[in-house]
Amino acid sequence: MVHNAAWRRSFLCVLTLYLGFASPPCKARIYTNHWAVRIAGGPGVADRIAEKYGYRNMGQIGDLKDHYHFFHSRTIKRSTLSSRGHHSFISMEPKVEWIEQQVVKRRIKRDYKPVPPLSQTSPAHSNVAQNNIFYNDAKWSSMWYIHCNDDVHNCQSDMNIMGAWKRGYTGKDVVVTILDDGIERNHPDLFQNYDPQASYDVNSNDLDPMPRYDATNENKHGTRCAGEVAAAANNSHCIVGIAYNARIGGVRMLDGDVTDMVEAKSLNLNPQHIDIYSASWGPDDDGKTVDGPASLARQAFENGIRMAKN
Repeated sequence: MVHNAAWRRSFLCVLTLYLGFASPPCKARIYTNHWAVRIAGGPGVADRIAEKYGYRNMGQIGDLKDHYHFFHSRTIKRSTLSSRGHHSFISMEPKVEWIEQQVVKRRIKRDYKPVPPLSQTSPAHSNVAQNNIFYNDAKWSSMWYIHCNDDVHNCQSDMNIMGAWKRGYTGKDVVVTILDDGIERNHPDLFQNYDPQASYDVNSNDLDPMPRYDATNENKHGTRCAGEVAAAANNSHCIVGIAYNARIGGVRMLDGDVTDMVEAKSLNLNPQHIDIYSASWGPDDDGKTVDGPASLARQAFENGIRMAKN
């Protein structure tokens, strides 16, 4: 029956494309070899159940109590069909309250759009000297969106960043983590403010959020976002962060299959230490469809509201 249903879906997709119907493209669900499981009784019980059915318990899912990440090495890594057999039997265990095979979610990094540079005679630049704030960072004079405060009119930016700095709001005592493709913890503009307690590699399941670089050089988004938030000021390097005294961490979670569980782990990292989770990415919404958070991510949001630091 399962194979017949899959065949019918494929046939309908081909028929739709052949007839040229103006409908959204067919998007098959991609199932992974990772499962989210809710098990009562603690980690020991979860370990025993995982071993009994051939899984490996990868640990609790972030800060979600009784929710565990199970991995099965002998299951196809990516498939258009969900797994059956012994994967169904585990749900009959008395301690297993819920189990869900994880599916891949399409996520797109939100990138900047270049804008024409302001002329050097514009109000934003002509008032740099009058602000009595100067940093020796290489790009400081080009950061037009910062050189606006209470006294500057006709700015392209209405963020009033310098006005906030003059009131003492520079990010001091605030912890921010960037949920993205990793951050360079040893970057000359970031290492001074880097916070290992606000960092994790969800893709590789370790403590180091360093990006994986290759010929495409696509995994630089998180580092750039971190710099925009908390690049150190007056260190002769690059830029000045909006909150240059904040502590900054990173979660590497976009450099692999993004699932509900990956999002939940990222959103629930150390909630009693981290103040702000910054995510400059999201679903590939087209105006007709909107893909919101699934079950585990919603629980992560709710858990953050209840358990986050005051």
